[in-house]
Amino acid sequence: MSHAIDPATDDPRTVLERLVGAWSLLECAEIMQDGSKRLPYGEGALGQVIYTADGRMTAQLVRAGRPTFPSDDYRDAPVELTAAAFQDYFGYFGRYEVDAKAGTVTHFIEGASVPNLENKAQLRTFRLDGDRLVLEASTPWGFIRNTWIRSKASR
Repeated sequence: MSHAIDPATDDPRTVLERLVGAWSLLECAEIMQDGSKRLPYGEGALGQVIYTADGRMTAQLVRAGRPTFPSDDYRDAPVELTAAAFQDYFGYFGRYEVDAKAGTVTHFIEGASVPNLENKAQLRTFRLDGDRLVLEASTPWGFIRNTWIRSKASR
């Protein structure tokens, strides 16, 4: 049964309990000013965001089907492949805080693939509906909407 979270009326502890866990990416989209959608990591992009009960988080996004390096030692990869791999991956980790009434989660970034994000806070609005999580943010380059589904436990 689907249960949408209403940040204005739901108990903040319930909201936090629902957010905690691992989430797999369904879609990473930039919503353009004309309403069109761009997929910066392409169709079938891979990703995961994890929120722990003790306030830690990590987020990873990657283009599916990236070319492999000639060897497992990334230091031997040609510069062109290394640059492409960097463009096709985005990730960071740190801590987070939820404002359940406002429907926001703030990521306090400690380490990131893009160094400019380190030691900065990233505000996201969120919606929880059943096994779906939608995170949205305004950025200098546009509006981002990442849609996630709760990850199934693997055995």
